[in-house]
Amino acid sequence: MTTAPADSAGTLAPAYGDKVIAVETAGSDPIPDAERHGSPLQLLWTWASPNIEFATVYIGVISVLFFGLSFWQATAAILLGTAVGAIAQGVLSLDGPRFGVPQMVIGRFSFGHRGNVLPSGVNAVVAGVGWFAVNSVSAAFALNTLTGLRPLPSLLLVVAAEILIGFIGHNFVHVFEKYAFPALAVIFLAAGVWTFKDAHLGGGGAGGGIGGFLLAFSAAWGYAAGWNPYATDYSRYLPRTASKFKTVLYPAVGLFVSVAVVAVIGAASATIVAPKDATPTAAFTGHLPGWLGDLVLLAIILGAVSANALNVYSSAISLTSLGLKLPPWLGRGTLVVLSGVAGTAAAWASLSDAGSAYEAFLLVIAYWVGPWLGVVLVERLLQGRTTSDEVLASRLGDRTFTNWPGVTALLIGVAVSVPLFSNQEKYVGYVPEHWPSFGDSTPLVGFAVSAGLYAALRGRLGSRA
Repeated sequence: MTTAPADSAGTLAPAYGDKVIAVETAGSDPIPDAERHGSPLQLLWTWASPNIEFATVYIGVISVLFFGLSFWQATAAILLGTAVGAIAQGVLSLDGPRFGVPQMVIGRFSFGHRGNVLPSGVNAVVAGVGWFAVNSVSAAFALNTLTGLRPLPSLLLVVAAEILIGFIGHNFVHVFEKYAFPALAVIFLAAGVWTFKDAHLGGGGAGGGIGGFLLAFSAAWGYAAGWNPYATDYSRYLPRTASKFKTVLYPAVGLFVSVAVVAVIGAASATIVAPKDATPTAAFTGHLPGWLGDLVLLAIILGAVSANALNVYSSAISLTSLGLKLPPWLGRGTLVVLSGVAGTAAAWASLSDAGSAYEAFLLVIAYWVGPWLGVVLVERLLQGRTTSDEVLASRLGDRTFTNWPGVTALLIGVAVSVPLFSNQEKYVGYVPEHWPSFGDSTPLVGFAVSAGLYAALRGRLGSRA
């Protein structure tokens, strides 16, 4: 797809505008002024609802059960990691009203038109296959526990709803998240009160130490920052005049509060002895009274659908951001369906070992997001001082524009951090193998290496390397 200039005069009649029950036709092209609508407030629930779900609960669970932290240690790691990801989400959202394009198109500033194919492709797979599978599995288990329906039919029912919402598009996604938010918030807060009543918060943990803390921090950051590559996908329809302060504030607050509260509830639930051989969702609801447990299972399903509506939508948007000349029939809506089918296949394959798969996936997310974020934030800082918005906007559609320092910094950040610092079940890097107290500091190292290297290379070679 090519990128056309936005309708700066705003003279075109809106074809899509603020219609809710209408299939969105826009892909990665800039949204014209006539189509701009909404307010930054909608970003609050759009980034809160998708995190009031079981995948967020499990961040707290694994921090206590797998990483060996006490409740209070886990809480500190969760709050810190989530805050880092939430602040970045707010900052990145600013470029939606500014340029009117998805986050992966904004990446062309950092990586050039051709170099941006790499992060766009990775994000499409991570969102549409990885995250879609993780959330669909938790919803399928919840539906199975609630109704007794077997896991596979439960999975198929859930993914059908998720794909439908993403297929309709941007406005419907925002409205769905708006109405899902109060139901999810009330049910999970009620479950949280009951969980804290039964939890044993004073335990000392299982000796996770600094290594466990870094693992939990990375998991929380990986979860929160996993939304960073989608940031402007949901702010690009906002008017250019939208308040910058509110455009930063609402997504950051929505993301931070929802992840922090729900993950801390998960950490508390991990201090309660679960029924033997219970599924992950049944273990979380096992101590609740029957009526509340059933409501939580319904909320887990609704929360997963809320999250995957964004995942499958942004996966398709990332594919349109590759810059490929696609046939007319292979538009955003069709790509949503194809992405959802691939994610469903991955979910089906992971039904038998969801816990281990999710732990590994959370950490791997941070492995690529950390270096990517380092480059993107440095580029944003530097371009704001030296380049006008008009020049920047012209680069988005310029297929000749290159920025190889960005690609180089991204790849080197991954190449240095993963082999040396990763701490996975199937692979332990050199540093944690010899000094286990380092835990898993891969995303921190990747972010620092890529950000520092990009700043140095861009300063020497310029942004048109």
